[in-house]
Amino acid sequence: MSRFRMCPTAAQELALLQQCRHARFVWNLALEQWSMRRPGKRPTPAYREQSRQLTEARAAFGWLRAGSQTVQQQALRDLGQAIKNFRAGTHGRPTWRRAGLHEGFRIVGPQAGRIERVGRKAARVLVPKVGWIRFRLSRIVPDAKSYRITRDPAGRWHIAFAVTPEPLPPPGTSKVIGVDRGVTVSAALSTGELLKCPGLSDVELLRLRQLERRLDRCRRGSRRRQRVQAAIAGLYARAADRRRNWVEQTSTDLARRYDVIRVEDLRIAHMTRRAAPRPDARKPGTYLRNHRRAKAGLNRGILASGWGALVRRLEHKAPGRVEKVNPAYTSQTCSVCGHCAPENRKSQAVFRCASCGHQAHADVNAAVNIAAGRAVSARGETPVRASPRREPQLATSA
Repeated sequence: MSRFRMCPTAAQELALLQQCRHARFVWNLALEQWSMRRPGKRPTPAYREQSRQLTEARAAFGWLRAGSQTVQQQALRDLGQAIKNFRAGTHGRPTWRRAGLHEGFRIVGPQAGRIERVGRKAARVLVPKVGWIRFRLSRIVPDAKSYRITRDPAGRWHIAFAVTPEPLPPPGTSKVIGVDRGVTVSAALSTGELLKCPGLSDVELLRLRQLERRLDRCRRGSRRRQRVQAAIAGLYARAADRRRNWVEQTSTDLARRYDVIRVEDLRIAHMTRRAAPRPDARKPGTYLRNHRRAKAGLNRGILASGWGALVRRLEHKAPGRVEKVNPAYTSQTCSVCGHCAPENRKSQAVFRCASCGHQAHADVNAAVNIAAGRAVSARGETPVRASPRREPQLATSA
């Protein structure tokens, strides 16, 4: 999906927000109808019936009729697709859309092709009921049949064209790379490279803490609170942009340099769940607070490292060349002799084999095991390959 930064005027921004409100209203109303279904009762209305009801609602309410019918009907189609994905088991249950968090709508059909170039680094798009809106040309505009306009919590508008990018061709060198994902080191490669996903600087983190303290003193619903929330959202958006840029550059570099990319098969959604309360043995009836606080910090570190986004982009850019390896005991197994023991891992960064004395960075040692496709049991049994295919040559240099 190709995304561009939009530059609407103040009047156009108000019109875009109105379109977002209409799409959100239609989505939530249709979602409420679907959530009222009961076994043995009459089925809830499908798209055709909901579209007819939308036409009647537009005729009865002028504020809804002022919006684009294309935007409102597409909200119904998007919900229908979300329900199908939920029933197929590929996605979660559709949720309610909230103001300030889910601001956006989609345009599909011939109207999505009304785009003109107005300069070397600028173009404009004709949005129904809004008019021509300029956006920055950071790359070539793809030939797409639909686009989505969104507004992030920092107040920035983007237009994203729905296209499937062409995969990157393999280099043909038969090289294999292993990627071990972590928190201190975002991605350790089996070649010895240690990659760190950039985040906020120390000055920005200090500014974030100051804003969060100021937010606690603001009265709810006040304009001062809104300004502080916008400043906090701007810092988080800056970190998200840096993380997205790092993921794109890293995934492109790996897809171009290696034929096979092996990563750990991690269940990130389960790993970042909220910690269950742990009873305090010293005080019956109470729970430990530091346990949940430490787990929350670990969850933030995992999400800030871009684990899931990196693998997703690798699968997009190198389809069929990404293999997932069982991560069990890869950090405790020696990549030289295969000895598996907890005492091999001395600390977060130090690995020293108790059997052969091999010493290396712990994350790099795990990445070498991942590149070899090793998955060792707790008893240190014979390693199992990631797949029955012939093992390509292991890369030893960048």
